Amino acid sequence: MHYRRTKTPGATYFFTVVTHQRQHIFCEAQTIALLRTAFRTVKAKHPFTIDAIVILPDHLHCLWTLPEEDANFSTRWRLIKSEFSRHCPAQYKRQCSKSRHSKGEQAIWQRRFWEHQIQDESDLIRHVDYIHYNPVKHGLVEAPKDWAYSSFHRFVREGVYAEGWGANESISFPGWIARE
Repeated sequence: MHYRRTKTPGATYFFTVVTHQRQHIFCEAQTIALLRTAFRTVKAKHPFTIDAIVILPDHLHCLWTLPEEDANFSTRWRLIKSEFSRHCPAQYKRQCSKSRHSKGEQAIWQRRFWEHQIQDESDLIRHVDYIHYNPVKHGLVEAPKDWAYSSFHRFVREGVYAEGWGANESISFPGWIARE
């Protein structure tokens, strides 16, 4: 089976990126800082806008908007994963399969990622809400405001959300197609 990705220059995309075997890599300030550095390094050479993001212990979700003439999110993800992996602490570098080893890969990330091209304003809002509610969905906190590694705090500052959004309520996403 050949997998095709939709690639539209200048589009906004939702991504789910998962660690290898769901390792809890992003539980420490050190690894979060390394991930942020990897994003900054790649963005400097291959610009894109991070519209929304949440980093959980074993995966992350984010929305990116690419430059008008560019649709190459795959290269950006490859570079981010590679940059992070080069500097990742040894305890997270697991034994990898022969096929990964022969390609010089380390077992830090799942090879693939899930992407979805945002279709309209309603789709964008649904994905932004999903990103920000995700720590609550996974039982990590009782409210999105309590999760440090999220763009939720920026959205509150910008007046998009009230600080108490998502607290003490169950938010559902009917017909949801995102991968965890």
